Amino acid sequence: MTDWKIPLYKVFTDEEDVNLITKVIRRGNNWALGPEIEEFENALKNYVGVDYCLTLNSGTSALHSALLANEIGLNDEVIVPSFSFISTANSVLFVGAKPVFADVEEKTFGLSSSSINSKKTSKTKAVIPMDYGGASCNIFEINQFTKDNNLVLIEDAAESLGSTIQGKKVGSQSDCSIFSFCGNKVLTTGEGGAIVTDSKKIYDKIKLIRSHGRMDLSKNYFENEADSQYTSLGYNWRMSSLTAALGISQINKLDKLIKLRQNAALKISNGLSKFKQISIFNPPSGYDNIHQMYTIRLTSHELRNRLHDFLTMKQIFSKVYFHPIHMTDFYKNKSSFIESLPVTELLSKQILTIPMYPNMTNDEISYVLDAFNEFFENELV
Repeated sequence: MTDWKIPLYKVFTDEEDVNLITKVIRRGNNWALGPEIEEFENALKNYVGVDYCLTLNSGTSALHSALLANEIGLNDEVIVPSFSFISTANSVLFVGAKPVFADVEEKTFGLSSSSINSKKTSKTKAVIPMDYGGASCNIFEINQFTKDNNLVLIEDAAESLGSTIQGKKVGSQSDCSIFSFCGNKVLTTGEGGAIVTDSKKIYDKIKLIRSHGRMDLSKNYFENEADSQYTSLGYNWRMSSLTAALGISQINKLDKLIKLRQNAALKISNGLSKFKQISIFNPPSGYDNIHQMYTIRLTSHELRNRLHDFLTMKQIFSKVYFHPIHMTDFYKNKSSFIESLPVTELLSKQILTIPMYPNMTNDEISYVLDAFNEFFENELV
């Protein structure tokens, strides 16, 4: 196991995180269904600017529940990117539907509108675009396409809570949008997720789905002496009060965390700008990049791999985000999923994600940049 001098990410934490968690622990009850859940949900919906929010135990559960709530299932098709984390596609399989992989565009690394259009069939019921690494996909164009074709738009905004596009918060422009709070996200609670929507119908359905289909949700299950009423199939996808308390603390400093990331990213970008072999992921004007990840693109697959190996030797963590989902063993074994996605496949051969976190010190940034200098000096020899 490598002892990393510079890890890919670090969690930013302070006394407020500790105090809010401690408060819940010392309370001695309502660790599962405490008041922190609603408080966190209200903070999230107000931050994004939507009518409803529900917290869940993961972003994957949020995707799964969004598909269930929109009644997408057997014989339906859902257009998804292959350039994403695998749960974007897997969630479609969870409900018995078929993920149809579309290609991405190079300016945002998000779904290409023209590729979506080419993949649409009479069975298409929804589109799930993904917002890459802290910046929005071309959500306005995709939104217009789904409206014109009467399709459900479920935005996988797992990586981009806090980002904006044309002044609109990511997550506010789709029928449903999901967020993830796992360890490497800008707002993290270790694990956890949420879904936001302006639809009360979807909100009410997901309240049932995340809690066993139980109707009597106005009362705390663990403090309700009456028998529960179960009206539909549901799951145990609730977020705990402890997790929500951490979420409250984290969202209180979310804008600060974003600013710290952007400052660190600017220093890294300035240091890498002299290398012609590197292009930095930089979305178009009007797209706010919060740098959940810091991704660079090299001029060739071979150069990317050599740089990755060199950084590992220097104990700097780097990783490819993402390898194409449609080229994983699981999806390759499903012949109906095999197809060519040229931009996705090219990007995945050239990109590399390097360390980025809000509390990244100048010394850590200098160590990373020194490693790049050493690598490219050797490349020129």
